Amino acid sequence: MRVHETARGWTAVWTVVLALAQAAAFYLVWRFAVHTTLGQWTDTVALTGNQIGQDRIDGPVDRILNAMSVVSLLAATAVIGFIALIRNRMTLAVTATLLIAGANISTQLLKHYLTRPDFGIDPQRAGAGNSLPSGHTTVAASVAVALILVLPPKVRVVGAFLGVGYAAAAGVATLSAGWHRPSDAIAAYLLVGVWTGVAGLTLLLFQRERAAISPADAHRLAATVLGLGGTLALVASGLALSWLARLADIPADELSHRPLLIAYAGSAAGIVGTIAVVAGLVLAVVHRLVPRHQG
Repeated sequence: MRVHETARGWTAVWTVVLALAQAAAFYLVWRFAVHTTLGQWTDTVALTGNQIGQDRIDGPVDRILNAMSVVSLLAATAVIGFIALIRNRMTLAVTATLLIAGANISTQLLKHYLTRPDFGIDPQRAGAGNSLPSGHTTVAASVAVALILVLPPKVRVVGAFLGVGYAAAAGVATLSAGWHRPSDAIAAYLLVGVWTGVAGLTLLLFQRERAAISPADAHRLAATVLGLGGTLALVASGLALSWLARLADIPADELSHRPLLIAYAGSAAGIVGTIAVVAGLVLAVVHRLVPRHQG
């Protein structure tokens, strides 16, 4: 019992650290992307670059975004809760539901109350005000992460990769459609990561003493693939945007095809990389948050 309590204590510490790190990353993304001229310019250039090849992807992008609604979110939440209930996990069902609700409600509140100064960089969208974080991206990411929590270990990895693909597609689609800036999607993923930390602590608080943590459920390889792949995508995004920063004195609508493409591709890589890292961190620790039970 003492060994179990020690392991649960270290898992709680690790979960808090991850939640705080993602909260800090959310703040830094918001401060840079919204409250600096370079951040607003970078977002604007990426949005301008979404016109490249837009005719070819309009159909799939529209289908992805139009499939997200309040009704579809409620349906997905009900399915996730049902999966947990048929596994006889009442606490998990409630926690996963609260994760989805908390992430999406806080997204709408933050979008309403966070300010966006007008630096004259994007006059076309100045009247729209703040758009961070992205509501559509939060829907996709919260459902994807909740799915990782509730699925049985045997199918969890498959669900994780499908969920990451869905959430990444949703984030890139908001950029491709011109609905959201890339920082909006990245911030949404980080916010979901914070709420996942809260959910993890809740699960640990109600974890039974007879919970049995199995090393076979650790999914180390899959978590490493997601984490490493996401990190490489973030590095590529950082290199692309660092190269782009030397052109920051040129208005977005005066840039040539090459920097617009680099801005769009680099931002898309940042979006994909962020959700991959967030999901990889969840997958690495989920076997301790939702362990097997003896008896």
